[in-house]
Amino acid sequence: MATRKSAAKDRPSYRCTECGWTTAKWLGRCPECQAWGTVEEAGGSPAVRTTAPGRVTTAALPIGQVDGRQATARSTGVAELDRVLGGGLVPGAVVLLAGEPGVGKSTLLLDVAAKAASDDHRTLYVTGEESASQVRLRADRIGAIDDHLYLAAETDLSAVLGHLDSVKPSLLILDSVQTVASPEIDGAPGGMAQVREVAGALIRASKERGMSTLLVGHVTKDGNIAGPRLLEHLVDVVLSFEGDRHARLRLVRGVKNRYGATDEVGCFELHDEGITGLADPSGLFLTRRDEPVPGTCLTVTLEGRRPLVAEVQALTVDSQIPSPRRTTSGLETSRVSMMLAVLEQRGRISALGKRDIYSATVGGVKLSEPAADLAVALALASAASDTPLPKNLVAIGEVGLAGEVRRVTGVQRRLAEAARLGFTHALVPADPGKIPAGMRVREVADVGEALRVLPRRPPRESARKGAAPEESEASPLSGR
Repeated sequence: MATRKSAAKDRPSYRCTECGWTTAKWLGRCPECQAWGTVEEAGGSPAVRTTAPGRVTTAALPIGQVDGRQATARSTGVAELDRVLGGGLVPGAVVLLAGEPGVGKSTLLLDVAAKAASDDHRTLYVTGEESASQVRLRADRIGAIDDHLYLAAETDLSAVLGHLDSVKPSLLILDSVQTVASPEIDGAPGGMAQVREVAGALIRASKERGMSTLLVGHVTKDGNIAGPRLLEHLVDVVLSFEGDRHARLRLVRGVKNRYGATDEVGCFELHDEGITGLADPSGLFLTRRDEPVPGTCLTVTLEGRRPLVAEVQALTVDSQIPSPRRTTSGLETSRVSMMLAVLEQRGRISALGKRDIYSATVGGVKLSEPAADLAVALALASAASDTPLPKNLVAIGEVGLAGEVRRVTGVQRRLAEAARLGFTHALVPADPGKIPAGMRVREVADVGEALRVLPRRPPRESARKGAAPEESEASPLSGR
């Protein structure tokens, strides 16, 4: 028996240098963090430990006696960010903001820091990616200078904690969590173990001091937040900052929120003077014209709870190659391909298969929800026949492979937004609910019925024959 215990004690164990996971045998790939070649011998087998009951720090209270005023949110001064956070920053809350390089994370958080400092709240901005002079230049450009805003350039965790003791801020902004490292932990900055240690130390400091903390996080090439998945579980709020660097629009989405809903979206416009919130961003996704143009159709998409009117454009040209091109921008290629198949089979439009087809959205918005299917189908059909859709028309609905138009969520909110912007006609699935005043709504059961809004004969063809263009059957739309 003693020999068996001695052999078990001398048996080597292995530890992952990235995340700290231990095992009794060597593996080429760590099953915890999925890193290759990081499992190394750590000596004897890990001892089994048990924790004895200890003295409690705070007595347990009935939930009705707990003071909830300590978790009251404080506005950041940026209304669109407050919308996503659920009213503002809660004292002691830790927020992780992740996004691609160059999307505007640092600009947004520097603006938040300046607004918090202007409200007599001490704010500490720690940068690990830039020098203090570089951040000062950006602050001069966007007007983020205040006596209560402190700036430090540090990459050492102990130095960051030292700044907290000296400044005693009510708001900490760290840009970014992947650039700070602890000298007590092995591994390079940004590694699994380092990110976990840095985030854990800052979370403890935030809870003890009642200090709100904003952490900037990097993303991988797949768009996921870099670092261990444990980081997203530790923080209170996870925000995703999205946007095309060639467009002005930026979106902040709530991925996780312990203090509010996760279906809110904040809209921002990035420009030379900084970044500003957009309370009514629908104008960025529309092209104002006096007369309708073939190949364009409007729809109303829901970004979280917010309805946004967006424009879908399509163009079809004769193909010069055996395999026609299918190019999309802002739309899912698979859904556009499905709409082409439905139009050819159910809508009896046979000219699409041998033509190059280009489809896109306006303003850099990405339409991924099925409610845009009907608008995509109508834009493609309008481009194929070179016939414009009726003016002031929006199309809402999901299109199935059988050609049916299915119901989608939030039809009433979508119609209310379209009516607010001056649109008077809409194509929707059956039973849309309450119709806004001044809007004519036509319920369509399938894509063939929706295609009847197109004129029977293209206006150009009628003009060549010397006849006046025919009016569309749905201009004005028949229905409610």
